[in-house]
Amino acid sequence: MEFRHLVQHARTHAQRRSPETGRRLAAGQSPTALFITCADSRIVPSAITGAEPGSLFELRTAGNVIPAFDPHAASAEMATVEFAVVQLGVSEIVVCGHSHCGAVAALHADRHALSHLPTMARWLATHAPFRTSAPTPGLREEGREHVLAQLRKLEDYPFVRDRVLAGDLRTHGWFYDIETGEVSLCGADRFQPLEETLA
Repeated sequence: MEFRHLVQHARTHAQRRSPETGRRLAAGQSPTALFITCADSRIVPSAITGAEPGSLFELRTAGNVIPAFDPHAASAEMATVEFAVVQLGVSEIVVCGHSHCGAVAALHADRHALSHLPTMARWLATHAPFRTSAPTPGLREEGREHVLAQLRKLEDYPFVRDRVLAGDLRTHGWFYDIETGEVSLCGADRFQPLEETLA
């Protein structure tokens, strides 16, 4: 899609939205879920979930990486999770990884392959371990393992852990297959298609 098409769509956006929707959204937000996913342009949370405006509070990072909790550090990622959980009171958090992920590929390759992207290399090295290994097709297995690792870090945030233990919050690991469009959910010991699980 050319940029001019994006501009034209933005020009006519107000015409396609009802005044009632505008008033509802202007009154405040009360999203159901925090959706944490990759900044990859092929991942469109509203298209995957069918979410209407106001339903999802989104956090997008390179490789859907979640920093480990550090009470003495400040980051946009930690601040976003805190705001969604403490201020907005979301009842669900989804960490959604995907196949064919460049960040996951980098984490399973020689880190010197990112010499032309020094900021990306430092970001990944700070928050996720590099492991040189032979990749699986579409980096699907590596991507699923990566989702689980990020989910464990998220569940270590005190304000997340406390609300999970109180039964006020649930966390979910999702994996989106770019090639097939299928979404799987982390169950007790494996990822299963969403139709085989209870949401």
